Amino acid sequence: MPEDLHFKVEKLVYGGDGLGHADGNTIFVPYVLPGEEVRAEIVTKKKTLIHARLLEVLTPAPERTAPVCAHYGACGGCHYQHIPYDAQVRLKTEILRETLSRLGGIAWDGPVAHHVSPAAGYRNRAQWAVRSLPQPALGYFQAGSSTVCEIKECSVLSPGLAEVFGQLQALVTSGTLPGNLKEIEAFADSSDEKVAINAAFTAFSKSGAELAKILQRGVPRLASVLLNDQSSQKFELAGPGFLTQEAGGFRYKVSHLSFFQVNRFLIEELLESVTRGATGALALDLYAGVGFFSLPLTRTFKKVISVDANLAATHDLRANAEAAKVKIQWHHEQVDAFLRRPHARPDFVVLDPPRAGLGAEAAANLAKLGAPEIVYLSCDPATLARDLAVLTGSPKSKQLLSGTSPRYEIASVALFDLFPQTYHLETLVRLRFAP
Repeated sequence: MPEDLHFKVEKLVYGGDGLGHADGNTIFVPYVLPGEEVRAEIVTKKKTLIHARLLEVLTPAPERTAPVCAHYGACGGCHYQHIPYDAQVRLKTEILRETLSRLGGIAWDGPVAHHVSPAAGYRNRAQWAVRSLPQPALGYFQAGSSTVCEIKECSVLSPGLAEVFGQLQALVTSGTLPGNLKEIEAFADSSDEKVAINAAFTAFSKSGAELAKILQRGVPRLASVLLNDQSSQKFELAGPGFLTQEAGGFRYKVSHLSFFQVNRFLIEELLESVTRGATGALALDLYAGVGFFSLPLTRTFKKVISVDANLAATHDLRANAEAAKVKIQWHHEQVDAFLRRPHARPDFVVLDPPRAGLGAEAAANLAKLGAPEIVYLSCDPATLARDLAVLTGSPKSKQLLSGTSPRYEIASVALFDLFPQTYHLETLVRLRFAP
């Protein structure tokens, strides 16, 4: 087969690539649009499956646009900057429908509500890798590589986080921070005024107190820093150990190892969409984290039960509930283990799992609870499709789990574009019990 491939892109698929065919092969290539004629070179080939590198767009799509970032295509952080934002949302919707149908047998022909974000300045949390040779640099990994791509600026960061990124770059490139620094994660509070930093070192070359002082002097917004010596698995903390996020009239303590929604513009909208109209005696919040949904649910439910395996997040949830003067029955354990046991029938269930999703067995156990309403917030359409197949009893569920039967029907689907310029998409599915 020739090294160069000439083919037409048929569609975009989840993961950022376009799909096409040539000479009996299925080809995946990034940075393209449906309908474009392109030239690409083979990167990997397994039987008839090829992953390729884009060399040239021979016939550009009419909507193709110039990327806003000079590092686009080298940096692996963004995937869709060659696509206008309204087209990004449309294409993500098509990808969502196709993925649900192909993997889950879910033929959703109803509307998909769009909750969109400003395409820049939205991220309140980011992780950067450090390169020590040939010269120190701070940036993101190159696309499909473990090589660090040094960048000068990043348009998707919040203004406060962008300022911090520049200050950290100065510390790294000047050698002020020692060369055994491996990566830095920073997150900003809801006002975008204060930041917390997680810094991982292969080994501490200075004391933790000295390293913390270097960061505190170089980053004026820094409120708290957690240092990790990976050689000894030693952690050292300087500062309170958390930031405060505000949403829905609640204040959330978010510790260094806890999760909070990354798109600062859509937090309130997401919270309102999940909890809208939810009321009853018992609500169940699976993968509850710091209590983002649990706390508001206490307003409309007599009892709220939260489940999460992250110990730091569970501690935060308890503190947040105490500060809000509300009661939440919390469980620090894996969700699948919790669902294996019998429980009282909840009136409402919300779940926001990681990319691995709920899992077929856990989805079946969730269905057995018979809650009248389930709201599933997913960050991965493939695992969402698998779980919905079980919850709705689609034909695909028989391939996943024997003895399943239809339990739920989809009432609504919404796409929250929490990560503009990337292939990532967040899906909110509302399910009603169908006896």
